[in-house]
Amino acid sequence: MNKEIIKTEIQYKAVRSSGAGGQNVNKVATKVQIQFFVEQSNGLTADEKATLTTKLANRITKDGFIMVECSETRSQLKNKELCTQRLFLLLENALKKDKKRIATKIPKAVIKKRLEDKQKNAEKKENRKFRF
Repeated sequence: MNKEIIKTEIQYKAVRSSGAGGQNVNKVATKVQIQFFVEQSNGLTADEKATLTTKLANRITKDGFIMVECSETRSQLKNKELCTQRLFLLLENALKKDKKRIATKIPKAVIKKRLEDKQKNAEKKENRKFRF
């Protein structure tokens, strides 16, 4: 994944934020939406594109892009930076390879303790029976 190439491929769009904020909300577009087209990207290899399309299938739209929004701050520039960071974090987490699980054996001491506890429980219940 080449971040420098991906940064040039991101499409930024400024939109008016929703919610409270008075006059500022009505006249300043501080909310930022970014779109990143996975299949058309030159910063990703073919394997990375395939991995992203499978792992991020619920985040990719019908048109084939990933959309990230941010309206946390009142500054459009800070929201733009936050959006970019979120996109790269999303891509990095999706491209991480999962560790292969190594099966472990149950220790002999644990098996022995379980069998001893089972035996004690059986003896306790046997002693409860009243015989004539």
